[in-house]
Amino acid sequence: MPNTLQRYPSTLPYPFSKAIRIGDFLFLSGQIPMTAEGEVVRGDIATQTAAVMTRIGETLAECGVGFDQVVKATVWLSDMQHFAGFNQVYQRHFSNGFPVRSTVSAGLALGVDVEIEVQAWVGTTD
Repeated sequence: MPNTLQRYPSTLPYPFSKAIRIGDFLFLSGQIPMTAEGEVVRGDIATQTAAVMTRIGETLAECGVGFDQVVKATVWLSDMQHFAGFNQVYQRHFSNGFPVRSTVSAGLALGVDVEIEVQAWVGTTD
């Protein structure tokens, strides 16, 4: 595949693309818990993580891939006390093994408790 850059624009009123594909890699912007309409999802860490993973799954599908092709995830939690609850929801989305991952604690936009950014391999293996 040629190394052309393909942008998937966000429908949200913020200055970023929701994903960019270059060659055999797909990079998604960080996703916070939001509805498809862009409303922030509040609730416990399980509820927020489920919303994030749903949005990520939709973006991956729009780009022609799924969670099985995710190779790297970066996770931000507002408090590391959310770690166990986050993992319970997160792990359900990876039936064929987990991507590499970093998890850190940080203050997050709009007062949410989780943000996830993923990178996926969209090429073929021989």
